[in-house]
Amino acid sequence: MTPLRLTVGYVPGVTPAKWARIWAERHPEVPLQLCAVAAADASDAVRAGNVDVALLRLPTDTAGLAAIPLYEETTVAVVPAEHLLTAVDTITAADLEGEPMLHPLDRVIVWADAPGAPVDHRPETTQDAIELVAAGIGALIVPQSLARLYHRKDLTYRPIADAPTCPVALAFPEGPQPALVEEFIGVVRGRKPGSSRGQAQSAPKRTAREKTLAKQAARAAAGKVARKPGRTQRGRR
Repeated sequence: MTPLRLTVGYVPGVTPAKWARIWAERHPEVPLQLCAVAAADASDAVRAGNVDVALLRLPTDTAGLAAIPLYEETTVAVVPAEHLLTAVDTITAADLEGEPMLHPLDRVIVWADAPGAPVDHRPETTQDAIELVAAGIGALIVPQSLARLYHRKDLTYRPIADAPTCPVALAFPEGPQPALVEEFIGVVRGRKPGSSRGQAQSAPKRTAREKTLAKQAARAAAGKVARKPGRTQRGRR
């Protein structure tokens, strides 16, 4: 018999370690397999059943999937370490006007009026774009987690105060979910042990009559305990 396990896909920069730790504490008998997936392939991996659930960034193609938003990532601009923008801790879109800007094919930030002047060449991946930033070709706008993931000593990044954030979500097939998936949904949503969907319902409340009978039984039991065996009460003189 194949042992139970749960496979969780995650895109670059998203770190499922906290949820994996909580899962291991609550369900040590069920292994949690973490599977790195490319951002462009995450939704397809869930639809194909290659992973049970996936931690991915929105917006993306979620046809046939349900997605629960978890948190919003800060958007930053990656620039060379000696760039003029490094003179301040936080920048705005206006600071990037006229700046050559790289737009990789796997970009995840949706910004209709993104600042800067797009570079003609579009690198295939964000990681490729990072190399071009280091070569002085242009700047790059990404979620902060990706800037950290691809960190280099010759590059740095600055938060963009007025940029749209990038949502991270948990995606899984639409419809009723297996118990293990429901349990993992409970973990990422911060539910306490025993409160996830599918857990046994709490006992129904007792009626007033049941409460009265219970109290009477408790008093009767207390009276029996108070009397010491082998001794009778003395009558009044």
